[in-house]
Amino acid sequence: MDYVVTTLDNLLHQTAFFNLTWGNYMMMAVACFFLYLAIRHDFEPLLLVPIAFGMLLVNIYPDIMAAPQGDHAGGLLHYFYILDEWAILPSLIFMGVGAMTDFGPLIANPKSFLLGAAAQFGIFAAYFGAILLGFKDEAAAAISIIGGADGPTSLFLASKLGQTAIMGPIAVAAYSYMSLVPIIQPPIMKLLTTEKERKIKMGQLRPVSKLEKILFPIVVTIVVCLILPTTAPLVGMLMLGNLFRECGVTRQLAETASNAMMYIVVILLGTSVGATTSAEAFLNWDTLKIVGLGLLAFMFGTAAGVLFGKLMCVMTHGKVNPLIGSAGVSAVPMAARVSQKVGAESDPTNFLLMHAMGPNVAGVIGTAVAAGTFMAIFGVF
Repeated sequence: MDYVVTTLDNLLHQTAFFNLTWGNYMMMAVACFFLYLAIRHDFEPLLLVPIAFGMLLVNIYPDIMAAPQGDHAGGLLHYFYILDEWAILPSLIFMGVGAMTDFGPLIANPKSFLLGAAAQFGIFAAYFGAILLGFKDEAAAAISIIGGADGPTSLFLASKLGQTAIMGPIAVAAYSYMSLVPIIQPPIMKLLTTEKERKIKMGQLRPVSKLEKILFPIVVTIVVCLILPTTAPLVGMLMLGNLFRECGVTRQLAETASNAMMYIVVILLGTSVGATTSAEAFLNWDTLKIVGLGLLAFMFGTAAGVLFGKLMCVMTHGKVNPLIGSAGVSAVPMAARVSQKVGAESDPTNFLLMHAMGPNVAGVIGTAVAAGTFMAIFGVF
């Protein structure tokens, strides 16, 4: 009888109930809320489902992220996360984005670069805000990239600047805000624009030749990487993926980069990012500051893009719909879809998606350039 009681007692104490804290339960509730948003409301499920599930796993079984010790192997998601720290997964994500994205709208309307640049204001606002809150320069720079709504670049810069201690909160904030673009952006866009501005219909973009589409990724790689060589892993992979798409002789590579490889990388990156949110690591004041700064940065970036769009609207005598400025953040193609959605709410016959894709692609390049600028400032090669 004693043997049975002892065995049952051991089994009972092996359950997670005896090892979890209130913080673990809180993070599990957050994970379930993210899953609800992704599955019930279709908020970027390809990102939010793996992130939320990684969050759930690590708060039930923290050792799934444990580092190897002696002869004992590390947890499964620890090895996934190493690929984030080495900036391998973020660079592969950029290749997939390049292979999936048509750069034609940006080529057809180069002024979109200005809108993409304006939306990067949130990055520098967050940088100075982080310094005011007591973060050191390198940590402030890593945090600030959240304002570009660019998860891969946030991971890349945090790794390059040696900010692995706060990489988890930065990544979760960046990817969460990317997923929540449909919730965060519309109120800001409507607040800063009038009904008349939201109804502006933009003229059809000019046709872009095949030669232009082939030359664009090559020229951008040469120009940007010569000026900021540290951006080569991101900009180079983005443009390589796009060259696969546009050159016409690498269809299999383009399909692999934009489908199978992209989805595999998203699974590895999403679950490992979510697994950085153990209650012990996540529930502290620094993390809350990072999450708050990231939200403010994203809001500032959206507002700056819309306000610059309003300026362009005035300068072009009403030919630019200010809503496309909000797509200047780097969340491709979610931000462009939101521009389309908000415009269509005012006028269902208004089609802004292709016009918004120009600033959206420019935002991806702009965020990578901002990261390269920070690396140049801090002497990182």
